[in-house]
Amino acid sequence: MTSLYRLMDTVIQPKPDFRQLRKVLLREGLPEYVPFYELFANPEIIEELLDKKIESQATTVEFYYLAGYDYVPVWPGLNLPLGSLIDTSSEYPITDWKSFDNYPWPAPESVTFDGFDDVTEVLPEGMQMIGQTGGILEAAEGLLGYQGLCYMLVDDPGLVQAIFDRLGTIYEAMYRGMAEIEGVGALVISDDMGFKTQTLIGAKDLRRYVLPWHKRLVEITHAAGKPCILHSCGQLAEIMDDIIEDVGIDAKHSFEDGILPITEAKRLYGNRVALLGGFDVDRLCRSSEEEVRIMTRKLVAEVGKDGGYALGSGNSIAAFVPIPNYLAMLDEGWQLRA
Repeated sequence: MTSLYRLMDTVIQPKPDFRQLRKVLLREGLPEYVPFYELFANPEIIEELLDKKIESQATTVEFYYLAGYDYVPVWPGLNLPLGSLIDTSSEYPITDWKSFDNYPWPAPESVTFDGFDDVTEVLPEGMQMIGQTGGILEAAEGLLGYQGLCYMLVDDPGLVQAIFDRLGTIYEAMYRGMAEIEGVGALVISDDMGFKTQTLIGAKDLRRYVLPWHKRLVEITHAAGKPCILHSCGQLAEIMDDIIEDVGIDAKHSFEDGILPITEAKRLYGNRVALLGGFDVDRLCRSSEEEVRIMTRKLVAEVGKDGGYALGSGNSIAAFVPIPNYLAMLDEGWQLRA
């Protein structure tokens, strides 16, 4: 593996300080600089930039450090067999009460946190971990299939409730375990609830089955004195008040220009919740490096001017994001710290 690109080619001189990102997440005034935030960078991107294979979660620490992040994302371990959310022709584990009863539900105490232990051993001074995992709605889709979930909401809401309740007890264990780890500075609820024009299931159903569990996870996070981020794609206008006021998230991530540009999100919600990322992934992919730099300056100046903002993509650094453009965003963002 020989990379044509190097993080060392940027102006970044790492000096992580998670306190600055925490100040953003809690909207506690202006940080010393606009920090970086990504849900994650795709493994192919990390391996290309490090010029080596990812052996474990601990291997990624070097990447996030050299790229100028104040944290590294870390995941717990859980054996929860699911069907594909991409290949919808695949079979799904639960179709009725019998398959629900026969499903190999993992015990809450079976959740493992080995990745956090490994990362803690190599975490640079000033960096912290952000704990995250796939969402409870996504897990229900993986158990029933999206179409199966939609049918079941009508045909057997009792079974839907039983599935979410069983999942919820597992998620409580995951988030309680992550929240109790000293080196974890924040937690993420990563649960895609929408698509381009609306929520994936009705707002009423989200309020009944999903948001109460999100609220419980936020409560667990806050009880440990840590901020909680919601990552969710899609058009969520119908439930944004619920997410902010009832669920009680501290920060919202995932913005797409075709749904809600982050500049507009700043106007609508910036006085109530921190906003993260927002550099539309399509724009990041299609722009020239100079255009990336111009957009980076715009985001920092317009969205980050009064705090409550961290710079990054609108979703994540996918494998198809051009590395020179990604580096241009980081490089320009770092220069703006001066």
